[in-house]
Amino acid sequence: MQKDKFDRIISFLLGTSWAIVLFGALITFNILSFLGFSLALFITVIFVVISLFMILALDAFSINRKRFQESKKQTKLLEEILSQK
Repeated sequence: MQKDKFDRIISFLLGTSWAIVLFGALITFNILSFLGFSLALFITVIFVVISLFMILALDAFSINRKRFQESKKQTKLLEEILSQK
């Protein structure tokens, strides 16, 4: 199945978002480790939670796009059925 440009962009952004979450968490923890383990861990967890919202937003775009395409197909079929009657 061929993907259009929108699907390719969303897939790329989802991949980079996961990379940002993983490497960002590691970098955040390493930078803040001088403040103590518990504070660095707490701030890293907050960073991960906020970053996951970016992934959820991109996934919502993808799901809504698929829902819209399916609605267009169903509308076309319903119009064909209506024109036959």
